[in-house]
Amino acid sequence: MTQSLTFYTNPMSRGRIVRWMLEELGQPYETRILEYDTTMKSPEYLAINPMGKVPALVHGDQVVTECAAICAYLAEAFPEAELGPRPEERASYYRWLFFAAGPIDSAVTNRAVGIEVAPESTRQFGYGNFKLAMDTLAYAVSQHDFIAGDRFTAADVYVGSQVGWGLEFKSMEARPEFEAYWSRLKGREAYRRALAIDLALCEEA
Repeated sequence: MTQSLTFYTNPMSRGRIVRWMLEELGQPYETRILEYDTTMKSPEYLAINPMGKVPALVHGDQVVTECAAICAYLAEAFPEAELGPRPEERASYYRWLFFAAGPIDSAVTNRAVGIEVAPESTRQFGYGNFKLAMDTLAYAVSQHDFIAGDRFTAADVYVGSQVGWGLEFKSMEARPEFEAYWSRLKGREAYRRALAIDLALCEEA
């Protein structure tokens, strides 16, 4: 019997990344909507994710948190979806997945709250400074049609979400490399389905 997938999220959160990944898989899953400062901080949910944040995924008796980790886990758990890396894609797949989850996320978040890295402090920050992070991301998304090569993988769900949000909320510069990459992703049926689900949940709330 197939193990159940339970997805803990809020439609106004990074859970949208995992929703997209789940829709790409095409596997049935149960969604549990949590609210900030209430059900996300309940003892029941803290037993799943002590951070008290979403998203989280429970697959049978396995718990996975952190969007990039969930994407990678699901690609491996459901190989029939062919969203994991082939041998020749593995280096780029993991390189840019973790780059987006670490340096890019930190660079964008810090800048959003007004943290600018002084030139003499760049060695103390994993991303160096915002420009260096953006230059490197532009390089990453322009080497191939997709982040790991010439086909879509789970890494594109995560990296693509970062780029898509960056363009929408103007937390990233509208560089031609970013716009071209995002244009190849935003029309995917799974992405459009996932977005429609979360927008409908936002309206209900």
